[in-house]
Amino acid sequence: MDFVVAIVSSIVAKAAEYTISSIINHVKYLSNHQQNVETLKHQAEKLKVARDRVQHSVDAALRNGKEIEGDVDKWLSAVDTKILEQVEKVTQDEEKAKKKCFVGLCPDFWTRYKLSLKAAEEAKAVAELLEQGKFDEVSYPVPLQGITVTPSKGYEDFESRTLVLNEIMEALKDDSVSVIGVHGMGGIGKTTLVKEIARKVKGNLFDSVIIATVTQAIDIEKIQNRIAELLGLKFEEQSTDVKALRLQERLKKEKRVLVVLDDIWAKVDIEEVGIPLGDEHKGCKLLLTSRELNVLSNGMDAQKYFSVGFLNENEAWDLFKKKAGDCVESCDLKPAAMEVAKKCAGLPIAIATVAGALRNKRLFEWKNALRELERPSSSNFTGIAAAYSAIEWSFNYLESEEVKLTFLLCCVIGHNGLVEKLMRYTVGLGLVGGVNTMEEARNEVLTVVANLKASSLLLDSYDDEHFDIHDVVSDAALAIASRDYHMLVLRDHIPKEWSDKAKMNSLRAISLPCPQIIAELPKEIEYSGLSFFHMAHDDSVVIPPDFFRRIESLKVLDLPSYSYLPESINHLIDLRMLCLRGCLVEDITIIGELKSLEILDLAFSRIKELPKEIAQLTRLRLLDLSGCRKLKIIPPNVLSSLSKLEELYMEGNFVEWENGVVDNERRNASLDELNNLSRLTTLYVRISDIQMIPKHRFIETLNRYRIIVGDHPISKWLRRHECSRTLTLQLYTNICLDNGVKCCWERLNICT
Repeated sequence: MDFVVAIVSSIVAKAAEYTISSIINHVKYLSNHQQNVETLKHQAEKLKVARDRVQHSVDAALRNGKEIEGDVDKWLSAVDTKILEQVEKVTQDEEKAKKKCFVGLCPDFWTRYKLSLKAAEEAKAVAELLEQGKFDEVSYPVPLQGITVTPSKGYEDFESRTLVLNEIMEALKDDSVSVIGVHGMGGIGKTTLVKEIARKVKGNLFDSVIIATVTQAIDIEKIQNRIAELLGLKFEEQSTDVKALRLQERLKKEKRVLVVLDDIWAKVDIEEVGIPLGDEHKGCKLLLTSRELNVLSNGMDAQKYFSVGFLNENEAWDLFKKKAGDCVESCDLKPAAMEVAKKCAGLPIAIATVAGALRNKRLFEWKNALRELERPSSSNFTGIAAAYSAIEWSFNYLESEEVKLTFLLCCVIGHNGLVEKLMRYTVGLGLVGGVNTMEEARNEVLTVVANLKASSLLLDSYDDEHFDIHDVVSDAALAIASRDYHMLVLRDHIPKEWSDKAKMNSLRAISLPCPQIIAELPKEIEYSGLSFFHMAHDDSVVIPPDFFRRIESLKVLDLPSYSYLPESINHLIDLRMLCLRGCLVEDITIIGELKSLEILDLAFSRIKELPKEIAQLTRLRLLDLSGCRKLKIIPPNVLSSLSKLEELYMEGNFVEWENGVVDNERRNASLDELNNLSRLTTLYVRISDIQMIPKHRFIETLNRYRIIVGDHPISKWLRRHECSRTLTLQLYTNICLDNGVKCCWERLNICT
């Protein structure tokens, strides 16, 4: 019995010891509450310093084209959450703890105890984050995007091409040769050949291959940006001189690198671009293409150069058969088909366009094509008579005037043009008939582009969202546009029409991709039929205030990156499509007067507030505010007033959505306003909190959406995973699947 009593006494004593110890600890929380709070604040400051240090390393890595380690991204997000939310909450609770209870006679011990306990717990969590933030490296090099290693589309292994290809390959192996040139007339196949060479040498002779197109209007900055893009290098500098130094540094890190500059028309200063050659970097070689041998030998100092000639008769016929289909081997078609093929004169671009247009056609159509190709080429075309004649015939063979005008717009847009931009142009000009929605218009334009590619008038670009076009095709088409369609595109010289008032007044479209060639614009113009005007940004060219006063017929206006809007823009009462992408103007109130607008593109502009006058644009069907990083205010009820809006793009910028009424009056828009937009089918938006998604099932009406919750950097992932319906959530977000989110979740496309 004494033994049992002893055991019980021991247990009681131990329990008392633990109880007393526990009580003491809790009392310490009460007595040390101020110390615990101060410790947390001190730890939080240390965490902020550590966060800033890591962020600086991350920023530097991104500037150098590196990818950020996943655990670093997660740590930064966790730190922001801890500092901005938890620590801030403790600071707010500290003010409550200073208040007294019992009518102010004694301290509020319970509040102080809870505060002290919370501060101690958070201080421990902050200490753990500090320890986790001691990264050896925050980033890793990105494998060069360069070019793909798939077989070059369009390359045919003809004997005449194989001989030249092998000679160029041998020159690339020669350590004493750093600059190699390839020349030949337009449309002969130079670009296709060097792309095949690039594919063959990547991973064998060279670790990396970079291809950049130069074109007739040499733009050093554009060349630099393209090379940097393929290197995974991001520029923050504006000066081309500094960019050149950055490119040199980056290229020198590649042991063996081939840089291809395609379509050179005049001397390009390689040092100004930033390509290190010779003693600067013996592992770097330059491969050039040009129509002119003199440009390569004298301008670019090519040490070796090679000519690409016409296809022989057998090669030309083989290519023609491949493009036109096996039907040309039939007894009735073959004689006419062979004659048509001969008219293409062994020029690949002419063969591709004509054969593509006649694919699977009937005999009478072949005979008619032969008759038209036997006519002399237009006197307006100079240089390549066979190619221009073939391209003109292919153009005339297009099914409708709307398709022809759409193709001419492709030529105005130029190399690697965006299909989306083409769609917006065609809608603005009313070229897509028989469609009721923007989505239907987009599908119509995609179909036209696909058909133009099938006819070889357009080419594939680096993805399905872009198209490309051969220079020879573009030149011929723009000559047709000027002659027959009253369209003027000023690229490298000022034509006679520019000073001919009568001819200028008859113009339907003007595009100025290189406005610097013009001394100045007229103060006021009167083009009664002008429906399209585009002018690239150039600081040396000023748009006079009254420039647009007397061209009320204008339907499409594209003024990218300009720092002001002429006052006369409010006279464009029939304007349907306005593109101010990259605009530096902060006050765009005047746009509210353009009541006929259907498409408004303000992407990447500097606006801080969307003016309330935008609510007057009741015909607006598409609003693009993507990348407007300074946009902080969208007045309430502006978006809900756009009753015909079908597509809204706000990705990557505005997150100041309000959830209900704040202080009895909302300052900003609410996502609930979108419930009033019964025609809305496309929504790209970023929100800070998933609870902002409307509880109503408005998402059921959306065909395409990209809803990003939180501020985690996922743009690179999205570029790799093209989905029509995407909902992206941060993992630490508290998720409650209400009706709105459930509907969104149910209709997701799963991308892997």
